[in-house]
Amino acid sequence: MRSRARLFAAAVFLSMIQLPAPVATTASAQGYSNMSCGQLWYARNRYYADAGYCFKTARARRTFGAGCFPPYGQLSGYAKEQVEIIKSWEARLGC
Repeated sequence: MRSRARLFAAAVFLSMIQLPAPVATTASAQGYSNMSCGQLWYARNRYYADAGYCFKTARARRTFGAGCFPPYGQLSGYAKEQVEIIKSWEARLGC
């Protein structure tokens, strides 16, 4: 009975783990091509906010908060890739 409880607890724990999304190779796979400049700005800065970036602009602080934490905006490989894709779409749209 005790091993069943441990097995159940392990299953619950594993179900709560969030795995990273698969890497997209094209911007259209993420839907960036259909976003407005404001939506692209939000999507790009969401990656930085999730990584603890210390925002300086009033708009970003209103949107994501003033709090920052380690790693202070240091992006993972996946996040860096997504930010670069978003930046390319912002440039295409003249944002």
